Amino acid sequence: GCPGVLAVLGLEAAAPGECELTRLLQDKLQYEMRLQYMKHYFPIDYTVQVQYEEVLRPSNITRLRNGTVSEAALRYLWFHVSSQAVLRIREVLPEKHPSWKYTQELCQLFDALGEEYSKYRQTDVETVVADLVKLIHSAGAESRSKAVRPKALLDNCLKVMRMLYGVPCELGIT
Repeated sequence: GCPGVLAVLGLEAAAPGECELTRLLQDKLQYEMRLQYMKHYFPIDYTVQVQYEEVLRPSNITRLRNGTVSEAALRYLWFHVSSQAVLRIREVLPEKHPSWKYTQELCQLFDALGEEYSKYRQTDVETVVADLVKLIHSAGAESRSKAVRPKALLDNCLKVMRMLYGVPCELGIT
């Protein structure tokens, strides 16, 4: 047998709870929903201000993977970036806004995922990821802001989620 492989898989495997929640998120992030709630219900070309580190694209993941960051750490990073993105969108919405309830539902799924990730200690993830997560939550980073469309934030969220959870959680990629 290959004892090494199992050790690696143990670390890299996503918890059943993570898989269940990412499946629910995938349902919520269907194209039609992203289009309706994050584009049609907003003024044309509307953007939200986010920190530079709060934009996580597939290319960032590829680069970090090549830098031998573990899959578990990448999922941890994705979680922090994505839940922050949803909060950024929610901050600009009044409760009566037609997209408010949708972002509220996304928030609840991310809160539940947060429970899964609360088991992680900063020491469990590579420094590069721990530093990024710190930056995301640091105040005063507003100087490094970018204007991003709400839909683009959720597009990235979904694409990266599929990269990170697609195989371990068998997300049928449609």
